[in-house]
Amino acid sequence: METKIIGNKIANARKAINISQAQLAQQLFISPQAVGKWERGESVPDIITMNRLAQILGVDLNYFSESFQSTTVTADAVAREFLDEPSAEQPAKPENKRNWDMSMGSWVDADFSGLKDLHEKFSSSNMQRCKFIGSEMSGLLLRGNHIVSCDFSGSDIGNSHFQSSHLDTNVFKECSLKAAEFSGSHIKSCNFSGADLTGATFKSSSFQKNTMENAVLYGTAFISSAITDMVFEGTIEDCSFDNCAFSKVTFQNSTLINTFFKCRKLKQLHFVDCKADRMTYEFLKNGKADVSGITLLTA
Repeated sequence: METKIIGNKIANARKAINISQAQLAQQLFISPQAVGKWERGESVPDIITMNRLAQILGVDLNYFSESFQSTTVTADAVAREFLDEPSAEQPAKPENKRNWDMSMGSWVDADFSGLKDLHEKFSSSNMQRCKFIGSEMSGLLLRGNHIVSCDFSGSDIGNSHFQSSHLDTNVFKECSLKAAEFSGSHIKSCNFSGADLTGATFKSSSFQKNTMENAVLYGTAFISSAITDMVFEGTIEDCSFDNCAFSKVTFQNSTLINTFFKCRKLKQLHFVDCKADRMTYEFLKNGKADVSGITLLTA
């Protein structure tokens, strides 16, 4: 393949999802200069990098071939399809529905609010500033996604799996995330206020600077995860923190019941005006946590 053809295709796809060379390089763990060389046709990515590049840009590997002809679909048109809304030029659709699969897509500034009965995949997609307010999205598989500044307020995302994904500045207010599983994911500056995290699991993930005000933490498990710059409030019951690393983590005005702490360096935890049952208290005390800010609950 001609290196300049590949370079032009990389540049066009990058601009289509509105990210800079530096942002693309960051996701690929390479230098911005390397991306610049690709786009100028001075070099090409190796096959492994090419595969990851296709995922980030939301294109098929065939896109980079000289004979590939792209088809442009607007976000509004896609949204109409998902919401079963006919356009002005087309008659209403029959009752039978497609089995949608949004994998390998690039979705920017699209409004999918009210989406119902998707029950399909979003894997390897790039989503920026999209709206999924009040949507039915339970049982989804999201693997290798890059999701930034999207709004999922009031949606049902229960029993979904987020695997090896990057979630940054997203809004999950009043969401149902019951039994959701986050594994190998980076979750930063997201708003989980009022979200129901009953039975949710965060495994081998980074959980940083997220807002958890009035979130429901019941049977929620944090396993082998890094928890940084976080404040936990409210009732925390039947939860577990197993082999987690803490940095600048505060429990404030919290009631901890039957919650399991089996972690190193519990000295990094701070407790302010908290209450705990005897078992939870002993877990913390045994781990050398400063329990001076905790009052024992009476039987």
